Amino acid sequence: MIAYIRGMVTFIHDNSVIIDVQGVGYEIICANPFAFQSLLDKEAFIYTYHYVREDTQVLYGFKRQDEKLLFTKLLQVSGIGPKGALAILGSVNTADFVAAVEREDDKFLTSFPGIGKKTARQVILDLKGKLTNMLSLDTQPQDKANMAEENNKEFDKGLTDAQEALKSLGYSEREIKAILPQLQQDDAVSTDEIIRKALGLLVKS
Repeated sequence: MIAYIRGMVTFIHDNSVIIDVQGVGYEIICANPFAFQSLLDKEAFIYTYHYVREDTQVLYGFKRQDEKLLFTKLLQVSGIGPKGALAILGSVNTADFVAAVEREDDKFLTSFPGIGKKTARQVILDLKGKLTNMLSLDTQPQDKANMAEENNKEFDKGLTDAQEALKSLGYSEREIKAILPQLQQDDAVSTDEIIRKALGLLVKS
């Protein structure tokens, strides 16, 4: 299964986006492709669901993990296919939909295209109590990756500035390199913190 795709957004169509991954273009069907408009010609991270049947293979895409999970849960409900699931995702946020299922709100559920009373009751029967965990999903991997990247950049800059400061204090390149492994294991990020840690190590050495 293809869990997600990271690549360049090259085209946005009415019902899909094209993501270029090292020269291969993946067409990904989305509830709202224009949600990726700001990422056109930029790198994007899209959660995907690889829908496979005997006569078709389709990639469905989502900006958030909770949207993908809701999509997969909806596919398990009799009477709801991929198009119906996408129509729901394109019309409501996850929290509102989960709340409607939990309070057994037939009127809310039948407001979606293709969802009649029978299907609405089936949604409640099949999904009530099984969706609330989506509201506490952890930070998305791409967010974590972005945060980690920013932290790494900040640390690298602090380390470089700290090395220059130590040199100005008279410490040699060899002495500084000797303590770098220990500095890189520390949680210090700012230049001042790194310098203080470095001076403590240099005094001991």
